[in-house]
Amino acid sequence: MKLSTLSETLIGSEIVKLGGEIREKIRKGEQIFNFTVGDFDPQVFPIPQALEEEIIIAYRHHFTNYPSAEGNLDLREAIAAFTKERTGLTYTVNEFLVASGGRPLIYALFRAIVDKGDKVVYAVPSWNNNHYTHFVEGEHAVVEVGPENNFMPSADDLAPLLKGATLLALCSPQNPTGTAFTKSELEKICDLVLAENATRKPGDKQLYVMYDQMYGQLTYGAIQHYDPVSLRPAMREYTVFIDAISKAFAATGVRVGWSFGPETIISKMKAILGHVGAWAPMAEQKGVAKFLGNKEAIDKYLLHFKGEVELRLRSIYEGLLALKEAGHRVDAIAPQAAIYLTIKIDLVGKRTAGGQLLETQAAVSDYLLNEARLAVVPFYAFGAARISPWYRLSVGTCKKEEISGMLKLLRESLEKLQ
Repeated sequence: MKLSTLSETLIGSEIVKLGGEIREKIRKGEQIFNFTVGDFDPQVFPIPQALEEEIIIAYRHHFTNYPSAEGNLDLREAIAAFTKERTGLTYTVNEFLVASGGRPLIYALFRAIVDKGDKVVYAVPSWNNNHYTHFVEGEHAVVEVGPENNFMPSADDLAPLLKGATLLALCSPQNPTGTAFTKSELEKICDLVLAENATRKPGDKQLYVMYDQMYGQLTYGAIQHYDPVSLRPAMREYTVFIDAISKAFAATGVRVGWSFGPETIISKMKAILGHVGAWAPMAEQKGVAKFLGNKEAIDKYLLHFKGEVELRLRSIYEGLLALKEAGHRVDAIAPQAAIYLTIKIDLVGKRTAGGQLLETQAAVSDYLLNEARLAVVPFYAFGAARISPWYRLSVGTCKKEEISGMLKLLRESLEKLQ
């Protein structure tokens, strides 16, 4: 059966595949420390009670019809006010577009900007840029970054790739690394974009930036979130933001996201999604519109939520450093943001107690899952080289009382290797 070239060449999600394998093990009664999904266990991290109540009220008032294609006006007004209060960025309601989470907005942005053969610049590891570029038949311009910059792309990394490019995809705080841009590095990147656009002739496509700040509210310690437009106001013409309630309020299944940027681009994205129909549900839109104006409830929730996430990240980070100090080939980058910890488990070349040689990183991942009962996502699932020993560890479903047991079993599994 012959199907479209896209469907025949599209690569399935490694994370979804891994998640299916883990769920099957759990279904069979195995205990798995599942740190794979960029999601939340609602029993551990419920959405804010005030948000839940507003959504329920909206359903009771029978808000179950179609919403506006661009997002209801009251929600866009609430998002605009929330964005200004939290980031200092001022955009009009016509420069916002609401959809069912970040994914359809990213898809619409790629579709609105990128033609077949256009160059799309992104760093790996990163979330899904490779797949979206494939969707639009763009040219992949990829740089693989490493621990020396906390897996964030630098201006020096990106500079050789920007000539003639159409889209630069950036994310901070970043999925999968849980790290963020420094102010100085993002300023340098912005200056590169502005300089490149200054070389374009009238009628040429500009170089646009997709800035995914889905985790912008979730930074820890002295880490701050920065964005291109605040640092370089001239970037306003070229920057399209992606944001949502999904991560900041543990509301991944509520499906309310938004994009904002130049009205010309936002209107084209709206037209694309108008045909796709990826609207956020009406009642959820009404509930979120009310909730975003409740500053007291938001601040109270974020204070508790961030504290709980950071506690888990730091506990696991410190446990891994203890294993490293004991001589095991593991490492981790200090947590900065989001719900992720970047960890290193470098066991290729080791032998199991049964004499099996761990020849590949995939074999290491299998060993961790089967022996340590530890499920984490290898960076090669995010476009990095398949030999990369680095992993994403997500704490969205992590129970605090399980951390010590997980670290103990990991240590025992490492000690069995020769």
